[in-house]
Amino acid sequence: MKNRVLILLFVLASTVGFSQEKNKKLLMDVNGKCLMCKARIEKAALGVPGVKYASWDIPTHQLSLIMDERKTDAMKIKTAIVEAGHDTKELKASEEAYDKIHPCCKYREDNSDDSGKH
Repeated sequence: MKNRVLILLFVLASTVGFSQEKNKKLLMDVNGKCLMCKARIEKAALGVPGVKYASWDIPTHQLSLIMDERKTDAMKIKTAIVEAGHDTKELKASEEAYDKIHPCCKYREDNSDDSGKH
């Protein structure tokens, strides 16, 4: 009986451990306009412990991530990005954070071409 309980506990612990991925891929929308935005967004994402890869695409506004779900989650990454001044679909940067970004990066006021040539 004792062995069965130990085996059951081991199986349960293994199942819980596998429910979180070490290298989960994730895409999220992040507002921005240029190469300076790209650098700022990627730096903010990579500053979150557990984020292994971050690449923001200027034309699509898609941030591609690889993260360790055991160390972080999408909301922590989005929080870091809005603190850097960039909006996501779920969270908006504060006016204070948004005002700190470079004038050419002001994506809220200007709907000009996102060519990324800044």
